[in-house]
Amino acid sequence: MLTLLIVVIVAALVFDYINGFHDAANAIATTVATGALSFGAAVVVAGIFNFVGAMAGEEVAKTISKGLVASGFQVTQVVVLAALLGASVWNLMTWWWGIPSSSSHALIGGLCGAVVTAGGTAAFQWQALWHKIVIPLVCSPLAGFLVALLSMVILTWLVRRWRLSTVNRHARLWQVASACTFGYSHGLNDAQKVMGIITLALVAYQTSPEASPTVPSWFLPDHDGHIPLWVKVSCAVAIGLGTIAGGKRIVRTMGAKVARITPLQGFAAQTSGTLTLLYTGANGLPVSTTHCISSCILGVGASKRINAVRWGVVANILVAWVLTLPASALVAAACYGLLKIWF
Repeated sequence: MLTLLIVVIVAALVFDYINGFHDAANAIATTVATGALSFGAAVVVAGIFNFVGAMAGEEVAKTISKGLVASGFQVTQVVVLAALLGASVWNLMTWWWGIPSSSSHALIGGLCGAVVTAGGTAAFQWQALWHKIVIPLVCSPLAGFLVALLSMVILTWLVRRWRLSTVNRHARLWQVASACTFGYSHGLNDAQKVMGIITLALVAYQTSPEASPTVPSWFLPDHDGHIPLWVKVSCAVAIGLGTIAGGKRIVRTMGAKVARITPLQGFAAQTSGTLTLLYTGANGLPVSTTHCISSCILGVGASKRINAVRWGVVANILVAWVLTLPASALVAAACYGLLKIWF
């Protein structure tokens, strides 16, 4: 049914927009916290580079659209819509509480809950979930933490003879550049997840008996599974606009409550996060940008001293990380049950 497909596409773009303002803090928190850019300027910069990054590839999108659902299970529009609703509800809850949870894992958890409710446990690719989601979920924050810690040690040694005012002045300029690169890597990862979910909905429509022969070919994926251009552009615009809308609640948590950082530490955290996300994005691993930058902030904070990190705040973030996949799955399962009453 074409009408339901349009509803799913709109819901996906709304989720992408929510992802933008929910995860705006990822790219700009340290830049704002150290005074390198004002909040307004930072979100505009991040929004622009989110758009550019979103247009740069489709490996992560292919993982979402092809790699998580068993080939024998026929995905329906109701399944995709339930997954999006489950992820969006959890995102809005954690945004309201100011907790930097993962939009990526909320979407994947929502997809898992909706698919399993509709088709049973055999309908979901649990091995792919383990290798492409769970293992990177653990490894990417650890990698970000270690890279940030090492980067901070090296940078501190390189500028050891500089005056503090000189270090701060240069580091704020470097931070602007690193905010741009992190915004790019954020778009490369997060916007592609929504591209993948829209493509999954398009394929479901394409293979359904209700598919209309009058739908133009450019609107649907080709036989090789490439993401349609209009999907890329619309997702890139949605996440860019969402980022520009900003998310001051989470910026406050990420930029100051986890660890108070200097401009040099902010540069090290953003650069380390960028390197981690560029690697995972190139390999089609839908990791969490939130997890990466959070661990990088922890890494630079711990390089100074262990008690520079506010571990009570970190504990709350870790609880949100652990709960995101099952919580969004449960919400999506409930949404699927309600939607089946109407469709």
